[in-house]
Amino acid sequence: MNAEMNGGGVKAAVGDESIIDYVYKVVVIGDSAVGKTQVLSRFTRNEFCLDSKSTIGVEFQTRTLTIQSKVIKAQIWDTAGQERYRAVTSAYYRGALGAMLLYDITKRDSFDHVARWVEELRAHADNSIVIALIGNKVDLEDKRAVPSEDAVEFAENQGLYFFETSALTGDNVEAAFFKLLEEIYSVVSKKSLDHDARNGDSMILKGLKIDVNGGPDLEISEMKKLSSCSC
Repeated sequence: MNAEMNGGGVKAAVGDESIIDYVYKVVVIGDSAVGKTQVLSRFTRNEFCLDSKSTIGVEFQTRTLTIQSKVIKAQIWDTAGQERYRAVTSAYYRGALGAMLLYDITKRDSFDHVARWVEELRAHADNSIVIALIGNKVDLEDKRAVPSEDAVEFAENQGLYFFETSALTGDNVEAAFFKLLEEIYSVVSKKSLDHDARNGDSMILKGLKIDVNGGPDLEISEMKKLSSCSC
């Protein structure tokens, strides 16, 4: 199981953030009320909103950091978990390089639905997307309904990274995001090298310069933020 608990070569960006090397789109998905927006707010603003409301539609937040000396802007999209919005939010998986799939450790149903979320994600996203399974609300350990062992087994079978977090206390939130972004960087870097290698081969064989698009399209249209504090 891939479950390292720190970011390795990842650290918060300092200095001039106007020079961005990469923009990574990440989606946060899962059932309603598992704490998606709270986890996102903890990572991007180090905040926890006590008076939370359900997310309507899709909104995003950003955080800039460095990975192996590259300045990365993480554009993290928060999708509504309610069933009536799933047909709408599925379109926003397109172009995502990573996904945080959350469930609530105190609600068994939210974990039972994880397999369906993985299926939907893989149907709409790129096949190289990096996925982290997140069991949120570990501060409510006395109300736990999902044993860690169940989640570990699922993550191993599906090839997912696994973390348990608390948006309330901040436990493991940064570690989970940092690991996800570090793995995205590795995937993107490998794709870039593969494209460069193929481009070089084409130039040698045919004597022509061939432009190859390196990686997925990262151009993202900013959407109207429909709520400012949600779960």
